[in-house]
Amino acid sequence: MRTTYETVLLAIDGDGIATVTMNRPDALNAMNTQMMRDLRDCFSEFYVNDGAARCIVLTGAGQRGFCTGADLKERRGMTDLAWRQQHAVIEQAIKAMIDCPIPMIAAVNGAAYAGGLELALACDFVYAADHAKFALTEVTLGIMPGAGGTQNLPRAVGVRRAKEIILTGTPFTAADALAWGVANTVVPGAELMAATLAVARKIAANAPISVKQAKKAIDKATELDRHSGYAFELEAYNRTVPTQDRQEGITAFNEKRKPIYRGH
Repeated sequence: MRTTYETVLLAIDGDGIATVTMNRPDALNAMNTQMMRDLRDCFSEFYVNDGAARCIVLTGAGQRGFCTGADLKERRGMTDLAWRQQHAVIEQAIKAMIDCPIPMIAAVNGAAYAGGLELALACDFVYAADHAKFALTEVTLGIMPGAGGTQNLPRAVGVRRAKEIILTGTPFTAADALAWGVANTVVPGAELMAATLAVARKIAANAPISVKQAKKAIDKATELDRHSGYAFELEAYNRTVPTQDRQEGITAFNEKRKPIYRGH
């Protein structure tokens, strides 16, 4: 699996936790074309090599910015064709995140604006530093969210709140993000990575196939009627029955010990 990128740092520890760090801190981790390519390629690698990690943490370098969206300095003067071609790259990145079978947590360590918030929303859930700021500012710039924001934000906060956030482009605080459902947890900035890695380790300690199947089923909950969703859940459940991890889980419970899951 590829682990080296120009604008993204990737580290996978012994617990199977992959930390993906957007690494343009001087630009508040704004996405230039190269970062869009790096994010696309990184998450595509996890789709192909889904056993490379058991949980992924996405964050930004530094303390001020998670990601402030597309690099508008690079976009200045772009032709319509160049803009569409660049945007196609981030579209591929978002699709790769949506399709990624490995659980993903966003550790929002600063400003998450525009495409940066959309990256966070594409993760399974969000932990945020108390100084983090959030916004979908696209309509103030003559465009609109185009990296899943109009789809993922209503799923997190409800349609009416999402319309207020998107149509006004007004920034909101970490406390708002927690109250509205964007963030699951808000902690002091110095504690963010420790808190995020702690929950990542809990996920990584569980049976990998079970976690992946449960994630798939939960994702279908907002897309299907309840009867169809339950049918999908049962198909996902049945995939776990013949696994060695299922046998290990039951054996460990009865032997009163911690299970050792191997992902098969």
